Amino acid sequence: MIAAQAKLVYHLNKYYNEKCQSRKAAISKSIREVCKVVTDVLKEVEAQEPRFISSLSEMDNRFEGLEVTSPTEFEVVLYLNQMGVFNFVDDGSLPGCAVLKLSDGRKRSMSLWVEFITASGYLSARKIRSRFQTLVAQAVDKCSYRDVIKMVADTSEVKLRIRDRYVVQITPAFKCTGIWPRSAAHWPLPHIPWPGPNRVAEVKAEGFNLLSKECYSLNGKQSSAESDAWVLQFAEAENRLILGGCRKKCLSVLKTLRDRHLELPGTPLNNYHMKTLVSYECEKHPRESDWDENCLGDRLNGILLQLISCLQCRRCPHYFLPTLDLFQGKPHSSLENAAKQTWRLAREILTNPKSLEKL
Repeated sequence: MIAAQAKLVYHLNKYYNEKCQSRKAAISKSIREVCKVVTDVLKEVEAQEPRFISSLSEMDNRFEGLEVTSPTEFEVVLYLNQMGVFNFVDDGSLPGCAVLKLSDGRKRSMSLWVEFITASGYLSARKIRSRFQTLVAQAVDKCSYRDVIKMVADTSEVKLRIRDRYVVQITPAFKCTGIWPRSAAHWPLPHIPWPGPNRVAEVKAEGFNLLSKECYSLNGKQSSAESDAWVLQFAEAENRLILGGCRKKCLSVLKTLRDRHLELPGTPLNNYHMKTLVSYECEKHPRESDWDENCLGDRLNGILLQLISCLQCRRCPHYFLPTLDLFQGKPHSSLENAAKQTWRLAREILTNPKSLEKL
């Protein structure tokens, strides 16, 4: 048993050093190419409208606010200034979303975003995004990369297609620190010893973002409050949770397997699903010793089996907001197809670790 486990870990480490590292290098190169273009566009936007200041900056070889959805899809979060005159309201009526309402007694005129405030005092995510989309469209025509970029049509999102190879979504957002959403108040679960009080304090201090983007949990519901709602996002908190042990290595292997074998019609799976399942695996295996390098094979198998189960049940709960289903809106047939493919992959890795050389 131990020999089989050691063999699997050996092949996984080899896979990580060869396939995962070359994937990382290729994506880093793509990110540099993409960020050069996006920075240029955002410089033009800022020249037209100084309220939209570019927050895309590089720190320690990574770009702040950039998320990789897949090797050719990226999201850049543009942090806006001055949320101060608004109250953050998440009463659970809009799953995965919150609204920003003028604080009692605060005048509209005190806000930098005065013309985007609705009659009932909400700061409209949709109105801000619509204005930003117009600015980006104008910037694309003026910037020095205009020959290689075009706006993606038929969406209220701000998306650029670069060199017909990459798609980048640019999302206006507010950073919220020092508060934690009521809809995530159940976390951490009291009966689970992970992640421990110090890490919990760090994660909550990271806070969360409010994004101006279409919220898939509200599709089909279009009351004014819903179109004004902001989507909750916990990217920095989630990154902090998976520090230590072989967690990041495990996630890297999962992303590489996804890119190579689970990029399927209907796009049932993305990097975020993998990241979410790593967090759930941490709860199931709360001891640090469960994440030693020699446990990499066990953890990977556990996550692949959990993924198959989620795909078969057609439900993948968001880690911090479990009432939110990350598979919502995905075609059933593509989830079934992904479940079959994942099962083939898991069986192959478990029964013949050497097969990783070809995967």
